[in-house]
Amino acid sequence: MKKMFFAMTSFALAAPLLLGSPAMAQNAQQDKMKQCNADAAGKKGDERKAFMSSCLKKEQPKPATQQDKMKQCNADAAGKKGDERKAFMSSCLKKDK
Repeated sequence: MKKMFFAMTSFALAAPLLLGSPAMAQNAQQDKMKQCNADAAGKKGDERKAFMSSCLKKEQPKPATQQDKMKQCNADAAGKKGDERKAFMSSCLKKDK
């Protein structure tokens, strides 16, 4: 009985962390709204409405995956050999693109 109670209690406490909370999504939307609002400075009326609408609909660019970085760095390293290539690849893969 105690084990079952412990398991249920543990799940109830951990569920919001595992599933993500609505507050996190709301904060992301609020941050997006703040950024769009700042970018819309100086716009008025219909121009502002159109800008805000398009700004809020935009998807945030996804960060490059490690595989994408590797492909790009390999292409950029064409013609390099040995230690020069190793040094280039190391610095290229560490960059945030």
